[in-house]
Amino acid sequence: MNEWEWRLLEDKSLIDQIEIDGRQVRVGDRVRLRPRQGGDVFDLALGGQIATIEALEQDYEGKVHVCVVLDDDPGRDLGLLRQPGHRFFFDVDEIEVLPPEQQTQTRRSAPPRILVAGIGNILMGDDAFGVEVARRLSQRTLPAGVRVSDFGIRGFDLAYALQDGYETTILIDAYPRGEDPGTLFVVEPDLVEINASADHGADVDAHSLDPLKILRLAASMGWPMRRVLLVGCEPATLGPDEGAMGLSEAVSQAVTEAVSLVESVIQRVLAGEWPGKNN
Repeated sequence: MNEWEWRLLEDKSLIDQIEIDGRQVRVGDRVRLRPRQGGDVFDLALGGQIATIEALEQDYEGKVHVCVVLDDDPGRDLGLLRQPGHRFFFDVDEIEVLPPEQQTQTRRSAPPRILVAGIGNILMGDDAFGVEVARRLSQRTLPAGVRVSDFGIRGFDLAYALQDGYETTILIDAYPRGEDPGTLFVVEPDLVEINASADHGADVDAHSLDPLKILRLAASMGWPMRRVLLVGCEPATLGPDEGAMGLSEAVSQAVTEAVSLVESVIQRVLAGEWPGKNN
């Protein structure tokens, strides 16, 4: 196993709150960064910056790591999940909690509620469907609390992102079900079954991303059972065969409709409705 894969699979768990100087601190609270002297040079350069807590993680030794996003980082709301330069980890003694009157000035009311994840391999014909839909969605104006990201074939990144406490995850993928090419559908994976099989792990392919395998991997990493929907499209071509690169005509024509479908699903979820297996 590569070193980076080991770090992603390290035993960490999300916690709801911690106590700092007698105050309860939660996700969404604003802090000032106070990196300790003699620490990492890059961390020291962030000294005095104001940031918002995005996650509180506790490792297997009981140590708490505070994940933050800088308030003046222009990329913090662009769906850049755990990308270098956008999310930073500090120890508890390296942050100063801002007073209550400064918590409401630019504080984000809540962490993102919905993760929209485009997945697929652009070199495998219609498998690029989820990537293209995510690209189109990233150019749209979506409700607050919705984060769109193109994960491509980065299965470990998606499994780790699922640990961030999203209330709902919408996966977008080309998924064969025996329908006519270009047919769109919304299904709800059985999370109980996925959780039951998580103990067996998941054989993640470095060249493709199977959404069910990633959900099993996320469950094995301690992912709390959350609501998941799969917005899928019946592919015409899946594979590295000559001439298969790029979307087929049927799937290409379905992309615009898929964007509208995902936006409709988002609106229904935010309204408290729950599209799923019967759609």
